[in-house]
Formats: sequence, structure tokens, C-alpha cells
Amino acid sequence: MSYLDNILFIIVLGIGIGYFSINVKKIIRNIKLGQNVNRFDNKSERWKNMAMIALGQSRMVKRPVAGILHIIVYAGFIIINLEVLEIIIDGVFGTHRIFAFLGSLYNALIASFEILAVLVLVAVIIFWTRRNVIKLKRFIGSDLKGWPKSDANYILYFEVVLMSLFLFMNASDLWLQTHNVPHYIQAGSFPISQFIAPIFNGMNESSVIIIERATWWLHISGILVFLNYLYFSKHLHILLAFPNTYFANLNPQGQFDNLESVTAEVKLMLDPNADSFATPAPDASAAPSKFGASDVQDLNWVQLLNAYTCTECGRCTSVCPANITGKKLSPRKIMMDTRDRLVEVGNNIDLNKGIFIPDNKSLLNDFITPEELWACTSCNACVEECPVNISPLSIIMDMRRYLVMEQSAAPMPINAMMTNIENNAAPWQYNQQDRLNWKNEN
Repeated sequence: MSYLDNILFIIVLGIGIGYFSINVKKIIRNIKLGQNVNRFDNKSERWKNMAMIALGQSRMVKRPVAGILHIIVYAGFIIINLEVLEIIIDGVFGTHRIFAFLGSLYNALIASFEILAVLVLVAVIIFWTRRNVIKLKRFIGSDLKGWPKSDANYILYFEVVLMSLFLFMNASDLWLQTHNVPHYIQAGSFPISQFIAPIFNGMNESSVIIIERATWWLHISGILVFLNYLYFSKHLHILLAFPNTYFANLNPQGQFDNLESVTAEVKLMLDPNADSFATPAPDASAAPSKFGASDVQDLNWVQLLNAYTCTECGRCTSVCPANITGKKLSPRKIMMDTRDRLVEVGNNIDLNKGIFIPDNKSLLNDFITPEELWACTSCNACVEECPVNISPLSIIMDMRRYLVMEQSAAPMPINAMMTNIENNAAPWQYNQQDRLNWKNEN
């Protein structure tokens, strides 16, 4: 019978990890739909970024309450799940608490896991209250209606269930240990579950064994379900925050990229010795097939990674001056829309056997409107505020570039300014010969 349990466990584990692997491949494929950009330079700085921001949570604590609570949940969830390794070994080989030989170290680990589990439960309850009772402004935006709001709550419920199962599993195990039931060796220290164990008093051994086995199976199964739920959830950031911070833009904020082909043309125009009729040099930068971005395939792969990494926390939108003053723009919505469109494109590819069939839709207009894009002041507040180095501004600027350079669809004041620069070499509407008249004023 025990062999059947082991075989069943291996099957469940294989299905869980296998399905997760399939979804990870889809995410990688979708990210690779983006344009190439070099983010493999300055490795030491990138490793430092990842260590400080993704692992060290340095940006989270800018808002102390949410930051400290998040660190508790993050650390607790990761550290407690170290026990998953023991559960997997026990499940495959039919052992029980295989690491008990570690002695006092094992006792200390189990004790710390239990304390962290309680802290996680407290933090999750506070998070749920902030979202659903206090209703903080950044959690009730129009872009969080429907699935995004439900998704956030589902994650909190998942964590409550997993932590509770962990404590009840330990409590039933402790009761069986103290009653010297065979197979349940004396191992572990249980500062929290020792107060739960008395509820099993009066039950017979077989009933408590069933409870212990049920909580054990539900705990590991819940972890595998949660692992696969990540693909459909904003909680994917617990995995992608690390590569996202590593590949983040290291240039100073406010430094925008220039199209090489345009830069070459401007240099040619400004060079008094250049022959504008000469044949371009063989190494001259070729013009891209499209200026800017109208759909997710036009964005670079780091921007698509950003979209998958977005935590939907709303910190970016809460500091956006356009959003604060009532404009339609929400940097969080920019990232959510980009991810939604990317998932839609990925599903299109899946349905058509690896080929994208045009669906007469695009990120621009169908998901993000020009009104939203032009509301942006390009102040970089959203980039500065993001706890995992996401840049909504880079997507906004690339889509603006498409509107201007491909569709000539800039607002009238901007068109007037660019016309003045072209005709007068200045943004103001006066003759070039009058540009220095100001120096003669008293």
C-alpha cells in the first residue's frame, strides 16, 4: 500500500512540475517576441541591483507598513517552503521527517517555520483588510475591477490555507509523536502547533493519522496548485522579480534612447562638410521597419518581461501627477494592458500551431488609448516608485514615437512646436535671424 502512495505522489509531483514547465516555456517564448536590446553589460552592477532590490526588498520599505509586511510574507513563504524539499523526499521514498538527523538544528528550523507561519497569517490578514475593508485608494482603481481584484484576494486566501495546513499538519504530527505511534519519530520543535495539538485529544490514533496524512497531502498539493496558478496571476513577480531587476535599465532616469538611423540623419544635417547627396556609408545605421511601437511585438523583450513582472501594487499610479490630477493615465494599467495583450498574442500562437495570425487588434487603441499616452509628463515618478524596477514610461514613449513618426498623430501644440523647430531651429514661431535679439534688451 505504501508503494501505491509513493507512486501516486510521484505522479502528482510530475503533473504539477510538468504543467508548470509548459507554462514557463510559454512565458519565455512570449517575452522573446519582443525586439532585441542589450542588457548583458555591467554584470557586477546588475547582480548588485538584483541582490538589493529583488532579494533585499530595498525599495519596498520606502512605504514602511506595506514594506515590512511584504518582507514578512516574502521571507516566511520562501523559508517555510524549504520544508517542501523534505516533503518531496518523504513522499518519494516513504520516509517521515527525513532531516530529523540534524537534531537541534532541525528543531530550530521547524520552530522558526512555525513562528514565520503565524507572522505570515497576521500580515496576510492586514493586507486583506487594507484591500477590502479600509480600501486604500490605490487598490480600488477602475483598472483593478473584475479579475485583478479577485486575483489579489485569491492569493491571500491561498496563503492563509497553506500556512494553516502547515500548522495543523505539524500539530497532528506532534500528537502522534507524543503518543509513540510507530513511524512518527520524535523530531522537531513546535512552539505554535503545540497549542493546536490538544484538539486531537479524545480521538483514536487512526483518526489523527488520517488528519495528519490529509493535511500533508493538501499542503503539498496546495503548493503545486499555487505554483501553477502563478502563470495566470500577478503573483508571478515572486519568480520574475529577480531577472527583471537584473536586466533593468542602468542609464540615468530621464535618459531616453535615440534611434540610430535618426541620429545619423541629424548628424548629417548638422555637419557643414557633409555631402547630403553622397551615398551612405556601408556601416550607416539602417532605418527600422517601424518607428516606435503599436503592438507588443514592437516593444523590446525587457519591456515584455516588465509586463509579466508587474505586481499591480499601484505605487506607480499613486504618484503619477497625471493620474492625481484626474487624467486617464494609469502607469499600472499600461503594464496590465501590455501583459493582457501579450497573453492574447501568445494564445493566438498556441491556437495556430506556433504562428501568429493577425487578429486586427493591437496594443495601441484596442488596449491603450492615445489620450492615456499623451497625458504622461515623462517625469519618471512611476519608474522611481516601482519596487521591482519596472518602467511604464519606456512603453509610453515608444508608443508615442509610433504616433508621431508613423501616424503624424501628435497633439496640435506638439505638431506646432516640431514645425517651428524644423523651420526656425527653435520651438518658437519667429525668424531664425531674430533668435539672439534678446541679448540686446536692457
